[in-house]
Amino acid sequence: MDALVWLRAEMFAAMGVPESEAPWRSHAHRWFSDRVDDADYCLVVVEVDGEIVSCAVGAVRDAAPSPAVPDGRDILVSNVATAPAHRRRGHGRAAFDEVMTWAHRTGVGRAELMATAVGREMYVRAGFADTAFPAMRAPLGGG
Repeated sequence: MDALVWLRAEMFAAMGVPESEAPWRSHAHRWFSDRVDDADYCLVVVEVDGEIVSCAVGAVRDAAPSPAVPDGRDILVSNVATAPAHRRRGHGRAAFDEVMTWAHRTGVGRAELMATAVGREMYVRAGFADTAFPAMRAPLGGG
């Protein structure tokens, strides 16, 4: 799980998200550990010479049914990240593709992700498109 947390930190650094004093890394380690054997999650890693260099995560989400998602379930794709020294070699694509293969096997009808400019082209080629209602967030002050 250490490699998944490290890659997550690398992803945030590449996005320009500053490191915080919050104990997010220990929480992330526990989060990954708790979900590694859960059928509603797909954690994929790519190894090169015994070193984990890339990862991606898929998660089945449960929500109220809607016209676009009649059963209320969708897949959130996240944590698509590659170690800086191994970027531009197809490792991120391999991890992402494996998550998408899993997502198709779930029978869930829709996937969603938050794209960076660097990953956008790969996601568009996989069928992802911009939506009319982009994500909005508000801090709630919880821990």
